[in-house]
Amino acid sequence: MHDIVIIGGGVHGCGIARDAAGRGLSVLLAEKDDLASGTSSASTKLIHGGLRYLEHYAFRLVRDALSERDVLLSMAPHIIRPLRFVLPHHRGLRRAWLIRLGLFLYDHLGGRSSFLPPSNAIDLTRAPAGIPLRAGFTRGFEYSDCWVDDARLVVLNAMDAAARGADIRVRTEVLSARRANGHWRVALQDRVSGYRESVEARALINATGAWIVETSARRIGARPVANVRLVKGSHIVVPKLFGHSSAYIFQNADRRIVFAIPYEHDFTLIGTTDVDYAGGMGEVAISSEEVEYLCAAVNQYFATIVSPSDAVWSYAGVRSLHEDGRASAQDTTRDFVLDLDGGRREAPLLSIVGGKITTYRRVAEEALRRLLPLLPRPAGPPWTRGAVLPGGDFPCGDRDRLVRELDAAAPFLGGATVERLVQTYGTMVHGILAHATGAEDLGQYFGGGLYEREVRHLIDKEWARTADDILWRRTKLGLRLTEDERRRFEEWLRTRGPAGMSPAI
Repeated sequence: MHDIVIIGGGVHGCGIARDAAGRGLSVLLAEKDDLASGTSSASTKLIHGGLRYLEHYAFRLVRDALSERDVLLSMAPHIIRPLRFVLPHHRGLRRAWLIRLGLFLYDHLGGRSSFLPPSNAIDLTRAPAGIPLRAGFTRGFEYSDCWVDDARLVVLNAMDAAARGADIRVRTEVLSARRANGHWRVALQDRVSGYRESVEARALINATGAWIVETSARRIGARPVANVRLVKGSHIVVPKLFGHSSAYIFQNADRRIVFAIPYEHDFTLIGTTDVDYAGGMGEVAISSEEVEYLCAAVNQYFATIVSPSDAVWSYAGVRSLHEDGRASAQDTTRDFVLDLDGGRREAPLLSIVGGKITTYRRVAEEALRRLLPLLPRPAGPPWTRGAVLPGGDFPCGDRDRLVRELDAAAPFLGGATVERLVQTYGTMVHGILAHATGAEDLGQYFGGGLYEREVRHLIDKEWARTADDILWRRTKLGLRLTEDERRRFEEWLRTRGPAGMSPAI
């Protein structure tokens, strides 16, 4: 019997699995698709406090998130990096003194950062950040937050959970979960083979995110989760709009904000929207209205006009938020709520509503704090704060050194591929490239710097099975490969993929 069965392989599910396994608990996690295949790979990819939440007086939420930035940066310096944000002052919107006050609070609410510089005013007529902007923007502000590869954050948590004994099942659907004899009986089905089995657990966690209402109502025999609001956020990716390494945060007349963030060296990520969502979860996609909204938002600021036809990629995700009675989706709280059903007399069910990717580790700690007193056997204390994720065992700030070392050891890869590999895998890259003295040792080349050796690592160690798993979640090489290269890669996976690959090159 498992201590905990977790439904959902997003950031909360995998974060809890890692924490629980590290405390000595028996954990099974079931994800019906791929890890991070839902909202956890569709974020704005920021580790941040949420500057705009200060206007809603959500000081505790901002403080908690800000205090996690340094923690996460030190845990995963390969996939998380510091990022400066430029906020041009728009005379018709928030006043400059109000922005400065907000940034002062932002600098200090979570305690001064060990890694990130404080905010400051900026003269946009002199700074590089002013070059892409319209002439009317002469003054602005800078502050610090962090960028994250969100899908890889999920996968690394799952890898560490598995290394500590958790059973991570992808493409495994929970058909039903019912209480029986003081525990949970959970029916599972492997969506690839069709194999069905039943497992037992002392506690059940519903970490299905936007699927939480559907899962609660149709699959779990317990009180349905209530007060859930589904909100869609969408993004577009366009060719690079500026040459410097800072990001922009733009104010809009509707009091929303939109980010423009350097993305994969040659692109700019623009987002996000906040739209109430009532459609099917298999139909989530950006709408033409959202694309036009994002273009119009940045066109108020950039001298170069962005049009919908410029988008080379787009994605959308639906967040489950706790319904707090706010009129608009953008004002609904991003804080998390843990809904506990059952207890000592009947097997507990814990459902997670809301939350930010930045605070996922704290969600895991709080979830286990609620559950552990209800389990019959003791577990270890909290341990994840400061415990590095796979590949992150090097000091923050040493990533450039790793890039130089790898470039010297594997000059045949080229600088761009070396940098991508370090930013994706950190120190794990040494195992991926072990004993390779030339490109011919890495197996088939698929384009965009992707070799068979890396693909095999993703399949063998990271649960990847499809082209989307590899090209859009584990890496972002879908932006690099041509249509013909993608077709050839998909064909290779069909013939020599997970079932057909030989154990060694």
